[in-house]
Amino acid sequence: MTGESVDILISGGGVAGLTAATIFGRAGFCVLCVDPTPPVIARDAEGSDLRTTAFLQPSQALLERAGLWGRLAPHAAPLQIMRVVDAGGETPEPRIVKDFNAADISERPFGWNLPNWLLRREMVAHLEGLPNVTFRPGTATTTLFTREAEARVGLSDGSRVRARLVIAADGRNSPIREAAGIRVKTIRYGQKALAFAVTHPIPHENVSTEIHRSGGPFTLVPLPDHEGRPSSAIVWMEEGPEVARLAALPVDAFEAAMNARSCHLFGPLTLASRRTVWPIISQIADRMWAERVALVAEAAHVVPPIGAQGLNMSLADMRVLADLAEAAPERLGERAMLETYHRKRHWEVAARVRGIDLLNRASMLSAPPLRDARASALNALYSLAPVRKTLMQMGLGAWG
Repeated sequence: MTGESVDILISGGGVAGLTAATIFGRAGFCVLCVDPTPPVIARDAEGSDLRTTAFLQPSQALLERAGLWGRLAPHAAPLQIMRVVDAGGETPEPRIVKDFNAADISERPFGWNLPNWLLRREMVAHLEGLPNVTFRPGTATTTLFTREAEARVGLSDGSRVRARLVIAADGRNSPIREAAGIRVKTIRYGQKALAFAVTHPIPHENVSTEIHRSGGPFTLVPLPDHEGRPSSAIVWMEEGPEVARLAALPVDAFEAAMNARSCHLFGPLTLASRRTVWPIISQIADRMWAERVALVAEAAHVVPPIGAQGLNMSLADMRVLADLAEAAPERLGERAMLETYHRKRHWEVAARVRGIDLLNRASMLSAPPLRDARASALNALYSLAPVRKTLMQMGLGAWG
């Protein structure tokens, strides 16, 4: 439709973009969300995102505020304990095991874990009940022109849309960010991640387990039972050539490799999905705004999948942006609002990107003396109760 006018145009229909559409739609804004690729909403369909997202406490509160949590809660696996295992000795066996228990700082779990494909399914269904939100999959943004009063966005279906605010939730290679002329700093590690699901005989008991040896962490995150057996999502980070080798292995050889890497903590792991491969980088935009444009999620920042920080940082972006929009809806998209958004978010984002970068580099260590030093540091930090509790509170990313 030529000349369509909305309050907010969201570029990107992934988990971040759909969440933004729900939050701003629930707040009463007229929202159009577009994405060039229709969402894959079935677990075993080609192209489905087999990664999972752990919604930490502040993120769960935001989803509750948006009216989404009621749909998601029945499918969520609580994360009560974050277990860190160092297996960096001569053989891949646990030598240090430390549990960070949410009970030490809260009466609630750290968070709740859900598969990304299921999140898309439930979010798309939820948007159908919001009359002021339109989701247009199969449609991409092609042009961006801004002026002080509004943004004009060209879409791949030939239409033009006028918006008071454009939210770029269109990923690490964001077309909107590029069109707005915002530069990014990217760090490449030579790593990739394998993401897949497994079943195992020993229940996970709502424990997220991060096993460190070399190449990056091997992380098992609780899922609801699959076909009557305990199930976990795995993100296995290694150097790129090793990931390519692992991804190409026959199932029996791959299962042998993942069982060795898991230190057999949950008994024999059985592959319960296809294997998907994802690149690992850190990235941060120089600024999180341009005229009539706000960057959120991976358009603004990308971190390795450590400590469940990625999407939770993204939801912190949306919480701040939504608070500003609801406090002064008549000033939606104005320069002062967007400068305030940048000021409230960019410093914390930069600090978290730096912190996760350091953790990832530590997890990649391969030389035995350095792995020994990593184990000693973990032991020392855990042994100091005030430090341990502070680390847990920082990990939750509590928003002031």
